[in-house]
Amino acid sequence: MSDVKPYYTIAVTGLNAVDNPGPGVPVVRSLKEATSFSCRIVGLCYELMEPGAYMHDLVDVCYQVPYPSAGTEALLSRLDYINDKEHIDVIIPNFDAELFSYIKLENELSKRHIALFLPTLEQFEARQKFNLHDFGKRIGLEVPRSINCDTMDDFLGKSDRSEWSYPLVVKGRFYEAYVVHDDGQFVANFGKIAAQWGTPVIVQQFVEGSEFNVIGFGSADSKLLAAVPMRKQFITDKGKAWAGITVSDSRLVDMARRFVEASGWRGGFELELMRGRDGNAYVLEINPRIPAWVYLATAAGQNIPELLVNAALGKEVKAFDKYDVGKMFVRCSWDMIVDQEEFGAFSVSGEKDNRQK
Repeated sequence: MSDVKPYYTIAVTGLNAVDNPGPGVPVVRSLKEATSFSCRIVGLCYELMEPGAYMHDLVDVCYQVPYPSAGTEALLSRLDYINDKEHIDVIIPNFDAELFSYIKLENELSKRHIALFLPTLEQFEARQKFNLHDFGKRIGLEVPRSINCDTMDDFLGKSDRSEWSYPLVVKGRFYEAYVVHDDGQFVANFGKIAAQWGTPVIVQQFVEGSEFNVIGFGSADSKLLAAVPMRKQFITDKGKAWAGITVSDSRLVDMARRFVEASGWRGGFELELMRGRDGNAYVLEINPRIPAWVYLATAAGQNIPELLVNAALGKEVKAFDKYDVGKMFVRCSWDMIVDQEEFGAFSVSGEKDNRQK
């Protein structure tokens, strides 16, 4: 019986590692530490300056791909070109905005022997920010009161605003959220979000308390296979965790289990939570993919990207039953030095081979 581990080619998106980092780089770090397989990484970049594309020790080869707005046909055509050269086994998409395209293409990619492990379109839509309040009611999760607005007047023009009080949270349908304290801040931030992400813009009642996140993974048969809760220790002006620590809280894990069992969720996800002064945990968002702090879960003993790859390829997977409490992450920035010729070649051809560096 051979002890040789299988070797996979895995394509990963979300390699932007800036002040609001994508999950791609920590996903790749986790994959490189997998114990059940070895792998080479194909980076799929939207921008030429995504830092992960220049991390030669993590990403073996990189290709530029069209933005989600270009449509599924353009994406599939580009993936066919890349697959002819790289023979991809699994793709792990890491941006909310691209998941719709990959969900729609799952059957086509399967015909090409490229595996994904994603929620269905119905599951994806059910937890959208503009559906979250009703979704939470349906499955027994507490969600702050919210309203979906196509224009500012949908909120400011309400004849009775007595049930709403500042501060409020103004959220984009995919990304960005701002706490606003008066009508002037509401107008400024509503316009900024609508211009960037379109409508509806979600207006949500602010809950004061301590912020927690739970990373999790749901199996094909609606079972929770992984869950690690984390308390945010330092938060950026965009509301992103720049430091966090794993905590022991069975109630937060139970919320993740309830979400998976009620929705039938397949794949990675993140619950963004606020524990209010009343002691209740309120769901602020349910993100439909692996979050950027995933490497903390890996360091705590639950390698969720490794689990995803094995599930996507139909391998036997088992639920994690523990994680290390008190593990911390502190995010940092550093300057990578890149030759202009490397960037120039990437910008001209849309592809780069880091193995030649």
